[in-house]
Amino acid sequence: MRRGVLYAVIAYLAWGLLPLYWNVFASMGSLEILAHRIVWSFVFVGLLLVVTRRWRQMRGAMAGTKGKIAMILCSLFICANWLIYIWAVNHGKVMETSLGYYMNPLLSVLFGVVFLKERLKLGQWVALGLAAAGVLYITFQYGEFPWVAISLALSFALYGLTKKQLQADALSGVAWETLLVVPISILYLGILQGSHTATAWAMEGWQIALLMLAGVVTALPLLWFAEATKYLPLSTIGFIQYLSPTISLLSAVFLFGEDFTTSHLISFSLIWAALVVYTVSSLRKKPQSAPLRTNPS
Repeated sequence: MRRGVLYAVIAYLAWGLLPLYWNVFASMGSLEILAHRIVWSFVFVGLLLVVTRRWRQMRGAMAGTKGKIAMILCSLFICANWLIYIWAVNHGKVMETSLGYYMNPLLSVLFGVVFLKERLKLGQWVALGLAAAGVLYITFQYGEFPWVAISLALSFALYGLTKKQLQADALSGVAWETLLVVPISILYLGILQGSHTATAWAMEGWQIALLMLAGVVTALPLLWFAEATKYLPLSTIGFIQYLSPTISLLSAVFLFGEDFTTSHLISFSLIWAALVVYTVSSLRKKPQSAPLRTNPS
């Protein structure tokens, strides 16, 4: 139990601190950062597969037409999620990314009801209603749809839904998801280099070294999370999951200087209340609803 909690905490702690990491590359374009993340993630995961001799498991993850289609969709959804997250961090919207990842478990539950015909209790429907109220409040208060939060929650909920169609372990999944888009990423980086518009290699040495560690930053939390699931019940992981967006929210306010207004307080309070209601309701029933999803950013 202690080992599982340790793995879960360090995984969500790492995800919560990601805004600080991506902000190091604020001088780069979001697409360029994403391309480097994809390339270096595949390099790191590929090395892990070679060392652990798990290439056969990776091949099995794409078995059949259904598996191939699902893996392609997973790759597209997770890349979209990464791009939106990186763009948001480097455009002063860390607080909105936090809102998105508070919303994500509830959206995953809604997808479970709509697409997988899962059944919810009254308390869980109340939770979804509270979350919707929180989103609507901040939308009407600011007159601007919180598209970053919604897009992050939506892209990862779709990723999680599609992932249910696969039998891939965390390492094989990341390997395929990056391999499928590595050629496009290399081509894009080549075009930037050829047109002399690449900015990565103009950074300081320590920044370049950190950029090359993007694969480690991407893969290790996923592997830690996978280990945590071996030792902990889903309900425990669900509680620990909120560590990540909470750290991002605190970073937004105290490190990035974003304003936390009364409107934010009301909207976030509705989301927090929804999570409490949903969690309490889930603990009092047999597990029929969609599982809480991890943070992939």
